[in-house]
Amino acid sequence: MVARRRKRAARDPEKGLLSPPGYSAIPIKFSEKQQASHHLYVREHRVRGGTKSSWPQKRTLFVLNVPPYCTEECLSRLLSPCGAIQSVQLQEKPDLAESPQEPKSKFFDPKPVPGFRVAYVAFQKPGGLAAALALKGPLLVSTESHPVKSGVHKWIRDYTDSVPDPEALRVDVDTFMETYDKKMAEEEAKAKEEEGVPDEEGWVKVTRRGRRPVLPRTEAASLRVLEREKQKRARKELLNFYAWQHRETKMEHLAQLRKKFEEDKQRIELMRAQRKFRPY
Repeated sequence: MVARRRKRAARDPEKGLLSPPGYSAIPIKFSEKQQASHHLYVREHRVRGGTKSSWPQKRTLFVLNVPPYCTEECLSRLLSPCGAIQSVQLQEKPDLAESPQEPKSKFFDPKPVPGFRVAYVAFQKPGGLAAALALKGPLLVSTESHPVKSGVHKWIRDYTDSVPDPEALRVDVDTFMETYDKKMAEEEAKAKEEEGVPDEEGWVKVTRRGRRPVLPRTEAASLRVLEREKQKRARKELLNFYAWQHRETKMEHLAQLRKKFEEDKQRIELMRAQRKFRPY
């Protein structure tokens, strides 16, 4: 058990702290007034052989434990002394597929809850990566020349940023709808090509194209549907379940037959009385 714990976390002899295996720790502070340090865990970003990656090899730094107040601009400023930076991207979790992600819209995609994130920092030269791995610290996030807003000032900024610009929103909506229309047109064209063509096993794909459009129900149609459902429920009811119900049903049926027989007799007598031709 002790050996496993030692394998999971290795102690940095120079900095006197625990870090995950294969990572180096870089202490940072929010400002000079802060006494306790927060640590970023960094290593070179590697992928398996034969796997494509959107990040350049030998020049990308993978960063763990990035605090919420550290933005992409702050991270770029902290690591800029190591070398020229090509790009910085913060994410909620690492890329498992090692493939480039599609850009997300700030209007249509929900805003993630701020928390600790991971970062990918791509340097322009391999020397920047080596310098970042050997970086000591502590590094200051908020300085006099580059202050980072916090508290009420941060809330005011977040509220201001939450109000969208009408022109930017219109452009984003138009772009989203153009992409959606293009995608639907491609799917419809693909469905037309595949319709009626049997696959390898001889099955033919059936699509919804060509069906009559469903019209909204009128009030009369809704009433007819309700009446049919009412009749259906009435038929499902248990009739003549008990013996006394069966006897009463028989008695009612016999009474109706007798009544109809008497009415027929009276009708026949009336017809005989009204008959004028008397041969005898």
